[in-house]
Amino acid sequence: MKPAVRPQVPLFSSGPCAKRPGWTPAALADAALGRSHRSTLGKAKLAEAIDRTRAVLGVPADWRIAIVPASDTGAVEMALWSLLGARGIDLLSWESFGEGWVNDVTKQLKLKDVRTFEAGYGQLPDLGEVDPARDVVFTWNGTTSGVRVPDGDWIAADRTGLTICDATSAAFAMDLPWDKLDVTTFSWQKVLGGEAAHGMIILSPRAVERLETYTPAWPMPKLFRMTAKGKLNEGLFKGETINTPSMLCVEDYLDALKWAEGIGGLPALIARSESNLAAVAQWVEGSEWAGFLAESAAVRSPTSICLSFKDTWCQAQNDGVRGELSKRMVKLLEKEGVGFDLGSYRDAPPGLRLWGGATVERSDLEALLPWLDWARDEAKTSLLATV
Repeated sequence: MKPAVRPQVPLFSSGPCAKRPGWTPAALADAALGRSHRSTLGKAKLAEAIDRTRAVLGVPADWRIAIVPASDTGAVEMALWSLLGARGIDLLSWESFGEGWVNDVTKQLKLKDVRTFEAGYGQLPDLGEVDPARDVVFTWNGTTSGVRVPDGDWIAADRTGLTICDATSAAFAMDLPWDKLDVTTFSWQKVLGGEAAHGMIILSPRAVERLETYTPAWPMPKLFRMTAKGKLNEGLFKGETINTPSMLCVEDYLDALKWAEGIGGLPALIARSESNLAAVAQWVEGSEWAGFLAESAAVRSPTSICLSFKDTWCQAQNDGVRGELSKRMVKLLEKEGVGFDLGSYRDAPPGLRLWGGATVERSDLEALLPWLDWARDEAKTSLLATV
């Protein structure tokens, strides 16, 4: 039987993610549309976005924050191209985005003094192998695997290398230790449900020092330049963006930040995400077929909640059959209008992925879960008739 209760907001995409509760287009009424981002109004809006980001995340006063092009991807690339090459590099990879940064460093920048520490989906590499004398590049939260680093204890306080952290599905949902992070990047469309194409980069004083004392051997594209004549471009960190931002997106981000402040700031955002994970964990505990891709609770993400098929029948099938089961479930749920964008990432093992960030209401996740059971039964029945 189909469940009787439906999610009020059936949006569980892992990016762009659900808008904050109660959002309507009216929230954008004060956007600086048709105005230059270099006007007094435009610059004030961009500076406000930076200031509110600092306040909500608790970023130290001497850490620089900038709005940059091309979402989190652009922010990470800016860091890799601008900072790497001064010393050896340790790369951590346990899902597709980490693999992408490995590829960029080794195949595009073609740096030689590189060590790569990899783990499969659902696992973490040995963080204790990281050398504090080397730069390290890693994702705080694996968006496509549902695996996060548990904390920053593995990062040495007296390190001489830089830590470059892709935190795009962690910022605003997890406690980031700023004293351990030299470069941190994220995008607006994740935990706060902002619109795409804009990224953020946060630099520690150590990262700024590297920028002002090291010049990479390769040409630097304009979109990646953070210095001029050997000095940091301070204007970039006051809202003087490299290219033209969408002021509509800026207004949407400001609205999300104000909502975050209004519900209690970062602690409230973290609590909402952890509560969403707890709801799914309670359901998984009693499920006959669903399990977490990240088996260890210590590294399980509360934002990108990745589910796998644990029942005996699925375990006996190959990835093709499991993948088809997942696709049929996703189509059934979308047809019913109870859950959209629930498929696992294309490179991840077959399963489902539920976004549990702070803009998602726990009640909507709780309403969705019985529908997963229904969709699984329906999909398996139809699949058995064809295999």
